[in-house]
Amino acid sequence: MSVHEPAVPDAEAFERCMAVGGVAVFPADTVYGLACDAQNRVAVERLYRLKRRQLDKPSAVMFFSLELAFAAVPEIGGRTRAALTRLMPGPVSVLIPNPGLRYPLACGADKLTLGLRVPDLPAFREVHWPILQSSANLAGGPDPCQLSDVPEALRRAADMVIDGGRLRGTPSTVIDLRRYEEEGSWRVVRRGGMSDGAVAAALTSPFNFEPAGYETGIRDEIPDYDELQDRLVGVTAGAAVSRILDLGTGTGETAHRLLAAHPQAWLTGVDTSPAMLAAARVRLGPGRVDLHVARLEDRLPEGPFELVASALAVHHLDADGKRDLFTRTAAVLAPGGRFVLADLIVPEDPALATIPLTEGYDLPSTVSEQLDWLREAGLEAQVHWVQGDLAVLSGTRPV
Repeated sequence: MSVHEPAVPDAEAFERCMAVGGVAVFPADTVYGLACDAQNRVAVERLYRLKRRQLDKPSAVMFFSLELAFAAVPEIGGRTRAALTRLMPGPVSVLIPNPGLRYPLACGADKLTLGLRVPDLPAFREVHWPILQSSANLAGGPDPCQLSDVPEALRRAADMVIDGGRLRGTPSTVIDLRRYEEEGSWRVVRRGGMSDGAVAAALTSPFNFEPAGYETGIRDEIPDYDELQDRLVGVTAGAAVSRILDLGTGTGETAHRLLAAHPQAWLTGVDTSPAMLAAARVRLGPGRVDLHVARLEDRLPEGPFELVASALAVHHLDADGKRDLFTRTAAVLAPGGRFVLADLIVPEDPALATIPLTEGYDLPSTVSEQLDWLREAGLEAQVHWVQGDLAVLSGTRPV
C-alpha cells in the first residue's frame, strides 16, 4: 500500500525507501518522476516493468547535489565540471562520457554514456542516495505535472508517493556534452525546462559568475554598490506593490531588499545562471519567490507587475538589446507600474568612468540614450541618481 507523504518529504524516509529496493513517486523540479536505487537491479527492473519501458532504454541518474555527483563520477573533466556548475542544479539532464562504466543499470544499451541530473529541490538536499529516475508515466505517455496526472496503476504500485502539488509540467532540457571536454561542442537533444538561450549562455560565455565570493568581488569592483541598491529600493518606497519582476536576480541581493521593503509582494526573478539562482533560493527562503533560468533576451514572465527592477544586468545588452528589453518590459507593467533600472552607464565626463569593464561583455550606454529608449517604450522616464558611472533611472507606465 502506498505511503502518501506531505509536500516537504522526510529525506530519511525517502532514503529508506531507496535502501530497501523500493520505488517512489516524487515531485522533481519539472514533472513527477519515479525513483529507485540506481544500483539495485531488482528495483530498476521493477521500475521499468511498471512504466512498460524496455530495459535497453537509458534513464538518468539523479543526485541532489553537484558535490555528490562529482564524487560519484570522478572521471568528469574540469571543463565539463565548470559547465555543470553553471547548468545545475536546475531543469537540465546531461549526457556525459562514462569511461568508468558507472551505473550500468541506468545506461541502457550504451554503457559508455551516462545520463546525469541534479534538480533544484531544496527539500531533498539531505538525500545522499543516487537514484535512477524517469518520468512517472507509462512509456510514451504525457509528463505528469500534478499527482493526479500520474497513472493510478503507478501510484498504487509504488512504495512511497510524495505529493508536491502542481509542478511546471515541462520536462528537463537534455544536453549532449559527450564532446564538450575535448571540443567544447554540445547539442540540445530535447528542449525542455531551460531555454536554448540560457543553455548557450552557460556553455559558451567565458563570463559566468560563481556565487561563492560574488558579493565580496562586486563590492571590491563597485565601492558604491550598496548605495546603488539603496537608491533602487528607495525609488519604490510607498508604492502599492503586489508583484515584482527582478531582471538579473544573481544571488538575490536586490530581491532580498525589495521583498523587505514590500512585505506583501511576491517576486519573480530571472537569471542565466542556475548556480546563482540556487544561491538566491537559499538566501530568500521558501514562499513569495519564483525564480527561473532565462536570459534578458528571452520572453519575459507573464505580467502584469507593479514593479520591474534590475541592478547591474542590463548593461550586458547592446543598444538594440536594451531598446527591445525596455519595450517588452513596458508591456508587462501594470498601469501606473514602474521599471527601475540601477546600472553602469557611460558618464558625460570620461574621467568619471572608474569601474573596470570587460570588452565585448560590459556594454553600458549613456543616461540620455536610455531615457530616450524608455520614452520610446511609452514610459514616463526619470533620472533619480547619478554617481560617476552608476545611475538609477525609472520608467512609469501611464495610468
